[in-house]
This record gives sequence, structure tokens and C-alpha cells, in this order.
Amino acid sequence: MSMKASVRQVEGVTIVDLSGRIKLGEGSSVLRDTVKDLLAKGRKNILLNLGDISYIDSSGIGELVSAFTSVRNQGGELKLLHLTKKVHDLLQITKLYTVFDVKDDEAAGVKSFNNK
Repeated sequence: MSMKASVRQVEGVTIVDLSGRIKLGEGSSVLRDTVKDLLAKGRKNILLNLGDISYIDSSGIGELVSAFTSVRNQGGELKLLHLTKKVHDLLQITKLYTVFDVKDDEAAGVKSFNNK
């Protein structure tokens, strides 16, 4: 199953609901293109919902990091929502868990952008 991304807006925050697998090749380009498209539209507060990600490999983690960096370089913020245990564990192992702002609750995640 390839990765799908659907985008919705909640109170000025763009939520990207990802499902499927983030891995070398297909899934990672979906993520990259989605983020690039959002930044081009000036949408810089991005919450990536990873609740339906069934699989992620190290290149998928790399894509999350490069998405995070792209958004930050544009003066925006990218946060992660609903990590599965697998993704959480991979982020812990790779020491990247502390890099990302990770939320468990969508409403709290959305609000966290507006507290600037």
C-alpha cells in the first residue's frame, strides 16, 4: 500500500493526515511534495498526523527531518501528531524524538501553534 496524504485546515493550522507506509521511494516523495506545496501556498503551521502510518523506515525518518527543516527554514513550524509505537520507537532510537514537537491530542496540537 502506498502512502496517501489528505490535507485539512483547522483554525489556521494545516493538518496533513498521512496513511500507509513512509519508505524509500514512493511514500517519501508524497510527503515531500505535500510539504513543498503547502509552503508554496504560505501554509507554515503544519501538523503531520502519523496515526495511520503502518510502516516507516530510516529514509522515511529522513523525510520527516527534511520536511521539518524545510518548514523551519521558511519560518514555520512542523509538529507530529499521533505517533504509532513503531514510529515513536524509531524516533527514540535515532535520537530524533527530542527534535520534533510531538502531540497526542489534535486539539492541543492545533492550539500549540497559536500560542506565539
